[in-house]
Amino acid sequence: MDPKKPSPNNEPQLRDHIYDGIQEYDQKLPNWWLFTLYIAIAYFVIHWLCYYQLGLGSSDTVVIDKAMAEMQTARDKQMESISDEQLWALSRDPAAVEAGKATFMTPGMCVTCHGPDLTGMLSGAKLPGLPLNDQEWKHGGKPTEIFKIVRKGSPDITKGMAAWELVLGMKRVSEVVAFVLSHHKEGEPITRAADSPPATPGAATTAPAVSPPPASK
Repeated sequence: MDPKKPSPNNEPQLRDHIYDGIQEYDQKLPNWWLFTLYIAIAYFVIHWLCYYQLGLGSSDTVVIDKAMAEMQTARDKQMESISDEQLWALSRDPAAVEAGKATFMTPGMCVTCHGPDLTGMLSGAKLPGLPLNDQEWKHGGKPTEIFKIVRKGSPDITKGMAAWELVLGMKRVSEVVAFVLSHHKEGEPITRAADSPPATPGAATTAPAVSPPPASK
């Protein structure tokens, strides 16, 4: 490169050569621009060494996944202490009920065993599940008791429902329960089925069924 010649009035300098009618400026880059470039290069080298060679730091994906997991854990913990009143309120929320219905009606899910009308019947044939639209319950008819059965499954899995918590998650379980409760009225009588397991000591009991229906919960 030819030595630069001072330009009058500090005007931009042009190189003498011309390529295809294009002429180049011959100006020194500003110091701030050079410093930005050098800092970016230094940051890249340090980041490459720390992240890829030394295993320090976490990627954005790991950070986001961790944050999402913490949020889900917090939601699940909150759901652990859900009350009958909250579940009844959820059953009056059209959005929650509709979401629960969509889950319930998904082929291979609740509808397979309990029927689309919650009667436990399909075209006159008895399904494996028990009716969910009457007032007789095998493991308790309070909202929190229904919620627990959907989450944890029947105490005897060989004769009852499997646990759905790991498949659906707490939010969708609560929505399914809201859908089931939408077929009932708060304060309606609850009857224990004749084949209900013994109530735990100290637990409130309900009157036995006088004339057991074909199926129970």
